[in-house]
Amino acid sequence: MLLSVVIPVYKSENSIRILVEKLITDLSQIDFEIVLVIDGSPDNSDKICFDLSQKYSNVKTISLRKNYGEFTAVFCGLNNVSGQYVVMIDDDFQQAPSEIFKLLNEIQSEDFDVVYGKYETKKHATYRNLGSWFVNKITTFLFQKPKDLYLSSFKIIKKEIVDEMIQYNGMYPYLDGIIFKITNNVGQIIVQHNSRKDGNSTYTFRKLISLLLSVIFGYSLVPIRIILGLGILLFVLSLFGIIFHFFDNQ
Repeated sequence: MLLSVVIPVYKSENSIRILVEKLITDLSQIDFEIVLVIDGSPDNSDKICFDLSQKYSNVKTISLRKNYGEFTAVFCGLNNVSGQYVVMIDDDFQQAPSEIFKLLNEIQSEDFDVVYGKYETKKHATYRNLGSWFVNKITTFLFQKPKDLYLSSFKIIKKEIVDEMIQYNGMYPYLDGIIFKITNNVGQIIVQHNSRKDGNSTYTFRKLISLLLSVIFGYSLVPIRIILGLGILLFVLSLFGIIFHFFDNQ
């Protein structure tokens, strides 16, 4: 099988059927599968996804017992793929299914391990764009990634890299952090980014803060070393203060 498409599903009852059927049409010329991971969605998404699995032999549905978050849902999907390449796409149509071919052609022609889709014009809310900018700055510093490489959720990965990624057994899988622990052979290509077709984004400010803390403390020793260094510096300064105070009172 050439390609696996992993889709985390949350509050998508009005869009997921349309997205899957669009993928079935647009990717019909290649051998592919779709892996739907229902992330504890409280709406009717689970029934729709299981109906799609019954209708199409190349659609798998996995249902998580509760909402674990996008990264965990995608990570679950990565554990259940068969394709030579694995692409991740959101369930809200902001990434056009036809744009998958740009990622696929780039990773095949340039022999990258991972290719990210870079949005020429982003259609996210302002606070999310600011959050993405900040995460990009942090990851550039922590992972030594190229400054102009944008870490989008729309990306394609070789199966052998996926096989290494799923060995991660920590609590909060930040996919890009795991990727850069494995490889630096990473590229990007310009792709289209659309406005949401239905509903509001579930990417909240709280989730942004959680992501930042996970990136900062979960995937690099640099912050720990900085904190440890500051602790040692404060200890030394305190020690000198005690010594000076002792001699001043002699």
